Amino acid sequence: MNDIFNFFGSILGYLLWWLYVLVKNYGVAIVLFTVIIKLLLFPFSVKQQRSMASTAKLSLKQKELQKKYAKDKQKLQIETQKLYEKEGVNPTGGCTTMLFPFLVMFGLYYTVLNPLSNALHLSSGAITKAVDMLNHVPGMGNTFNAQYAQIEIVKNFSTLKPYLTMFGTDELGRLESFSHGFKFLGLNLLDTPCDPSNIFGTLFRSNLWVIPVLCLVTYILTQYFTFKLQPGMQQQQQQGCMKGMFYIMAFVSAWFACTVPAAVGSYWIISSITQFFQTIVLNVWYSPADLNAEAEARHVALREQEEAAVKPLPVNMRRAPAAQKKTTKTEKRRR
Repeated sequence: MNDIFNFFGSILGYLLWWLYVLVKNYGVAIVLFTVIIKLLLFPFSVKQQRSMASTAKLSLKQKELQKKYAKDKQKLQIETQKLYEKEGVNPTGGCTTMLFPFLVMFGLYYTVLNPLSNALHLSSGAITKAVDMLNHVPGMGNTFNAQYAQIEIVKNFSTLKPYLTMFGTDELGRLESFSHGFKFLGLNLLDTPCDPSNIFGTLFRSNLWVIPVLCLVTYILTQYFTFKLQPGMQQQQQQGCMKGMFYIMAFVSAWFACTVPAAVGSYWIISSITQFFQTIVLNVWYSPADLNAEAEARHVALREQEEAAVKPLPVNMRRAPAAQKKTTKTEKRRR
C-alpha cells in the first residue's frame, strides 16, 4: 500500500515542483495545487451532488418500504433494488469521488515525506547514499527520525552540503533552491508540530500549534455549513452514529496534523476551505431541487420516447380478443 501511495505521490510531485518553480514558495504552491486539484475533480463532485440529491429524494419511499417489509429483510433488499432501478439511482454513485481526495491526501503526504524522490525526482541510488550518510554526520548521527530522512536533508542542506557529493551540480542546485522555499506565513512547512515518536510527551514546536488547531476548526466549520447547505447530508448527520463520526473525524484530523509535516496539515486546511467554497458553488448552480427537477424531466421524456416507440397492433390482432371471447361464449352455450 505504501508503494502505491508513494507512486501516486511521485506523480503529484511533478505538478508541485512545476508550481514551486513558478512561485518559489512551497506553501503558495500547495495553495495553487489544491485549487487545481479541486477544479480537476469538480465533475466528480457534481456527480456526487447528483447522487446525494437522488438519494435524498428517495428517502421517503425507502422509509415506506422499511415499514412494509420490516420483518422480511430479503424482500426489503429486493424491493429497494427495484426502487433504485426504477428511479435510475446508483446508491454507490458518489463513492468514486471520495476515493480521489483520499489518494491525493496520502499522495501529497508521500510527496512531502520523500521530497528528494517525489518532488525533485533525484536518482534513487544517490538518495539511498545520502540517507545512509546521515548516520555518519557529526552532530546528527541517529538523532533524526529515519522516516523523515529526506526531509532532514532538505532542512539541513546548508550544513550537509559538503557531504552530499553523491549528487551532481545540477541536482545540488535544485536541492539548494528547494531548501529555501518552505517558509510560509512564518511557518517552516518541513517541521512537524509535535515529535511523532512521543506526541503525548512533547509540547508543540514553536508556532506550529496553529496547524492542528486550524485543521480542527476548519473541519468542524466547513462540515457544519456543508451539512446545512446540503439537506441529504444533514439528514445523515442527524443520525446518532454519523453525528459521532463527525466529531471523531474532526479530532482525528487534528491529531494527524500534529504528527505529519506542516505542509500536509496546510493542505488539509486549504482543502477544507476550498471544499466549502465548492459546496457553495454546487448549491448555486447544481442545487438538489434543480437536479431532481432535471432528473424528473429526463425520466418523463424517456417514458414518452418509449411509449412513442411502441408500434400499434394491426387491426385484426386488436379484434382478436373480442372474437376469442365471442367464440368462448358460443362454446359454453353448446355445452
